[in-house]
Amino acid sequence: MASIRLLFSTSHHPISAAIRACTWSKWSHVALLDGPFAIEAVATGVRKVPALEAMDRAKRAVAVELQCRDPRAVIAAAESQIGKPYDFAAIVGFGLRRDWQEDDRWFCSELVAWAFQRAGQPLFRAECMHRITPEHLWMLAPAPTPPDRAVFVTP
Repeated sequence: MASIRLLFSTSHHPISAAIRACTWSKWSHVALLDGPFAIEAVATGVRKVPALEAMDRAKRAVAVELQCRDPRAVIAAAESQIGKPYDFAAIVGFGLRRDWQEDDRWFCSELVAWAFQRAGQPLFRAECMHRITPEHLWMLAPAPTPPDRAVFVTP
């Protein structure tokens, strides 16, 4: 079976600390890796940037492989959202413990989960799609085993 790489990271930003605290996770961000590029939802919206640029702003990062029948379909779904705005309501939703997903804006982990679902490869039950955090995606990935399954970055 094919696989797709996910880049998990955390930064020094206070919002990163808040996300980690509210989700009980060591990760505050997740992006899809497409070769040398990362597709991610950040404060400026959904974008595709060089993966090194995404890693440069990280305090800590790890890339893991997740089995996937059709990685290109997942990447294409995520790419179709480039330019959509960030889902700032998701940050509030963490604290209020409520559903937060919007159809026209994205938080990093909801973009990744939606791309898999849109590609016909759902990672979660449909009723759970409104509360996906980086930690939920992290729990799906096999334990990273350097050097062939993960890349650790500590700038």
